[in-house]
Amino acid sequence: MHVDALLLTIPPLAVYLLCGLVVGVESIGVPLPGEIVLVGAALLAARPEFHISPVAVAAAAAIGAIIGDSIGYSLGRRYGTALLTRIGRRFPRHLGPAHVAAGQRIFDRWGGWAVLFGRFVALLRILAGPLAGTMRMRYPTFLIANATGAVLWAGGTVTAIYLLGIVAETWLKRFSWIGLLVAVVGGLLATRYVRRRVERAAQESE
Repeated sequence: MHVDALLLTIPPLAVYLLCGLVVGVESIGVPLPGEIVLVGAALLAARPEFHISPVAVAAAAAIGAIIGDSIGYSLGRRYGTALLTRIGRRFPRHLGPAHVAAGQRIFDRWGGWAVLFGRFVALLRILAGPLAGTMRMRYPTFLIANATGAVLWAGGTVTAIYLLGIVAETWLKRFSWIGLLVAVVGGLLATRYVRRRVERAAQESE
């Protein structure tokens, strides 16, 4: 089956729900490819035949991020460092002790700003909620920073990718699905690069 024909069978509502769910679960503290899913959904929205609203995609991602971070915050506040230790043991390659230590240092220095701008960094996007709860950040402060970062991240990402997708559609015609593949590969490489930089920073600080 042609790739476009297969994608056309996916209901728009399923795209919104998947986007919100993956971003939300990632925000709780589980290393899922939330940003890659968001990029893929935004590229599909750039194709008119899919009838996917870019506004709905951004809204689903933002809502998922806010809810997921709030759940992560609650879990971190209740279980403290034991939760971070358990996450590190569960996902040692993604959120091991070095990653958590680096995140804690960033929070110690920047506080609420780490939550806001952390939405744009793979490591902090996963750990922001649990870390904020563990470090007893005031929830109103956390919620404002969390919501602002989620809206800016989701809205900005969808807008940029949506516009790029329209350009890709003009140039690639029937083969615009290649842009989705390139975006996924690029996202994976970028995530791996950020993870290596964090590990190196953590090792140098020991």
